Amino acid sequence: MTVAIDWRAEASRLTIRDKAFIGGAFMDAANGATFDCISPVDGAVLARVAACDAQDVDRAVKAARDAFEDGRWADRSPKARKRTLIKFAELIEKHGDEIALLETLDMGKPIANARGGDVRAVTECVRWYGEAIDKLYDEIAPTPKTALALITREPIGVVGAVVPWNFPLLMAAWKFAPALAAGNSVVLKPAEQSPLTALRVAELAAEAGIPPGVFNVVPGFGETAGQALGRHMDVDALTFTGSTEVGKFFLKYSAESNMKTVSLECGGKTPNIVFADTPDLKAAAKGAADGIFYNSGQVCDAASRLLIEDKIHDAFLSEVAALAKQYRPGDPLDEKTKMGAIVDATQTHRVLGFIDMGKTEGATLTLGGNQVRTETGGFYIEPTIFDRVNNSMTIAREEIFGPVLSAITFKTPEEAVKLANDSKYGLEANLWTNDLTKAHKIARALRAGTVTVNTRDGGGIEVPFGGYKQSGFGRDKSLHALHKYTQLKTTYIQIG
Repeated sequence: MTVAIDWRAEASRLTIRDKAFIGGAFMDAANGATFDCISPVDGAVLARVAACDAQDVDRAVKAARDAFEDGRWADRSPKARKRTLIKFAELIEKHGDEIALLETLDMGKPIANARGGDVRAVTECVRWYGEAIDKLYDEIAPTPKTALALITREPIGVVGAVVPWNFPLLMAAWKFAPALAAGNSVVLKPAEQSPLTALRVAELAAEAGIPPGVFNVVPGFGETAGQALGRHMDVDALTFTGSTEVGKFFLKYSAESNMKTVSLECGGKTPNIVFADTPDLKAAAKGAADGIFYNSGQVCDAASRLLIEDKIHDAFLSEVAALAKQYRPGDPLDEKTKMGAIVDATQTHRVLGFIDMGKTEGATLTLGGNQVRTETGGFYIEPTIFDRVNNSMTIAREEIFGPVLSAITFKTPEEAVKLANDSKYGLEANLWTNDLTKAHKIARALRAGTVTVNTRDGGGIEVPFGGYKQSGFGRDKSLHALHKYTQLKTTYIQIG
């Protein structure tokens, strides 16, 4: 029998780590500065967290560089790194409820999602890369018999990772797990809105046996700590997930510093294409609702553009609207809640601004559109659906990052593809049809890093994730992610 957890009581007993983690130890920011970490659940201050700047990034990068150069981690065998990473995963799993609670308080997602989704996926990610690293082989080139050409992959060095607030620990794990598995040292900059789980997990990394200096966490603001990491002359690679606007800054920082490699996973405006011949329209409607209202729409591949074939438009959108009502925002600490909070006041105002823009530009508001639960002190917006949207409207073009769905009608497959591709983004696309030939043709025509057919699930850690166009480049997840954390070396030996 499962015993219900009193999450508010658990929250009152939490110990929150609020200092930077550098060189294997927690420490204040060099200048003593802090910032308030505010919970979107109720607007309360959770902690005053070290506000790291360039001095702290210097300290963290030096610790990472020293660790890399003396080989305390990089020179360990793949099998030894594997053992440590698996222990790390086991510790994350052991402390999963604590980590899930931190994630909910810090970011506002429902505790059921943090516990059953995020923490489970983080554990899987760390374990998967631990298991993978001693099963990768190098190559021998097809040379003449008088020569031997060895093609080997080596760790790239010091990796800077800057991650967003929507899936704070999972996005971090997608970066640090393969980077650590490959033998690198890591300096992680979590989003200022959600730094708490990264700091706790850094402590668990040390407990698992990852040596001091190999895994560092510098909380702080993007314009200070983030920029310092991007511009640092001793960072070999920078990996970023976040907005397209900020991603472009990291390309600039690389060019202006040491030409460090940069990998970007940026914005999205996923088209979700539903044809009249879809085999299960109820499943497609559920996919449409889940695709935009899960995590309050704060998902880079949120299915925010719903393209519906004209023959089924009215009935299908009615079904989606009925399902959307199940996502009425509730207390994130209630395990029955399906939709929680928006991360902070700034993002709340931004989403509400887009809703106002949709009304102004002539879209038809058919559901929601309001901020709710204001009496709690937290930040909540109800599920919102616009109909009669065209692709030139702002709500159809810009990434809103909130629970706002734009419904667009099409008549032919060609029109659907044209509408879907008419975007600066290309992270993901979804399509629903019973016609296998149509599915293949359209999947090939869609300019997106992931195309799903008759599902919203784009696969687990074993499949790559990343985008086309201004959704960025480089891939997280799968063995492909290891490529951006390694250097390819050729050793050419003359034999005869």
